[in-house]
Amino acid sequence: MNAEPSPPVTLLEFRDIAKSFGGVWALSGVSFDLRAGEIHALLGVNGAGKSTLIKTLAGIHTPDVGEIWMDGRCTPISSPADAMRLGVRVIHQELSLAPNLSVAENLFLGREPVRLGLLDRRAMERAAASLMRSLGFDELADVTVRVETLPMALRQLVEIARALSAAARILVLDEPTTSLTAAESAALFRKLEALRAQGVGIIYISHRLGEISRLADRITVLRDGRSIGTQDAAHLDAAALVKWMAGRAVAEVAQRPAMAAAGGVVLRAVHLRNARVRDVSFELREGEVLGLAGLVGAGRTELARALFGVDALEAGEIEIGGRALPHPSPAAALAAGLVLVPEDRELEGLIMDQSVAFNAALPWTARWLRRGSLDHALRRAIVQRALSAFAVKCANADAAVSTLSGGNQQKVLVGRWLESRPRVLILDEPTRGVDVGARADLFGVVRALVEQGMAVLLISSDLDEVLDFSHRIAVYREGRIRRTGAARDFDQETLLAELTATA
Repeated sequence: MNAEPSPPVTLLEFRDIAKSFGGVWALSGVSFDLRAGEIHALLGVNGAGKSTLIKTLAGIHTPDVGEIWMDGRCTPISSPADAMRLGVRVIHQELSLAPNLSVAENLFLGREPVRLGLLDRRAMERAAASLMRSLGFDELADVTVRVETLPMALRQLVEIARALSAAARILVLDEPTTSLTAAESAALFRKLEALRAQGVGIIYISHRLGEISRLADRITVLRDGRSIGTQDAAHLDAAALVKWMAGRAVAEVAQRPAMAAAGGVVLRAVHLRNARVRDVSFELREGEVLGLAGLVGAGRTELARALFGVDALEAGEIEIGGRALPHPSPAAALAAGLVLVPEDRELEGLIMDQSVAFNAALPWTARWLRRGSLDHALRRAIVQRALSAFAVKCANADAAVSTLSGGNQQKVLVGRWLESRPRVLILDEPTRGVDVGARADLFGVVRALVEQGMAVLLISSDLDEVLDFSHRIAVYREGRIRRTGAARDFDQETLLAELTATA
């Protein structure tokens, strides 16, 4: 007789977890279980409660109601140290690195190797380099560089490597691939599959449903802070998942705006140069979306920063509406009608401990604050226009912007710029950490503005996003535009081949 298969071992249970902030329930009666040797996807639109639930496991938040059980015992987790001791490792959506330390120092922070009572730096750096090789993170071969010098995508790899460097019984990943290339994501997936085979329980959060289909064994969906249900991943397709998460059907594809008759050139860059931008020239017309496609480290963000005047140019000219910007700066760019929505909304876009209203009205202070006199009505009107443009969900405009979901934070960041009716909008990774519903809302508004004549430079690591939303695509490698062509002339395979070419 064949032996009966062993029942799955339950590593973790959330039992009726509830958590409130300022009287608003972020979680309400959430139950969830994780088995040894499975990848369990935790899904939901922004604001559904995913990150709050994970932070209770990580010891950052303490539940108001409910219990956490591990290995069949009620196990309170009151601090991150408790979580670490129990073998819980979390890769948060918001990176938690020490920017002034090196890659190696971040990997082993708090558990540095010592020799004769002193830090063994050589051993630490050897171990760090070996870990990066084993993970296939070749871009981080030099583990002595400071994290603050790395682009966002490489910081994401450091955060992932740090979690994977320590033995884990439970591994949680919150949007781990938002800034990764296809090759880096594939290397991460192989590592996760190996950990699953070793019996590690993995909770995986992502808005990229293709990743869920590839990795997940089971899927649990949260909506409005409640657990809607759990199903085997094999029983669900992408359309069913989207409807399950949002409670309605949502278009996953960023639909390309209708292309009006050829408009005039609204942005012209001529032979731009600095340390990371190497002789870049291009034109962008009214009512056009130009997708800037490039791999991590290609210099896409550096080009955006140079266009907006954040980083100085050594040579070249920028024209907006036929007028040159003789001394490019953010103030000059804004005055000419060019705005930048940066890649890192927490460090470069929003002031997280300030209110939603403060952030929405901040760029327009000169309008509502004159000679020390505050025009309350004008300020409220500016805030209301920014929030209503994208249907931002928040308790009230006085709530700290840090209390909003990632998708709603992004809506605030983009929506506030519409006050100026910009001629050119640069979007750098606009859907990083944004769910399918918020993504559809964001692109829906931007599409309408493009059809009214606004020009968009779209920078995204999501090749489907670039292919689906752009009219033209510029292939960007090593600080240069290698080729520009109509979006219809590319597919994902040909675009990836051009991005990875060596010549």
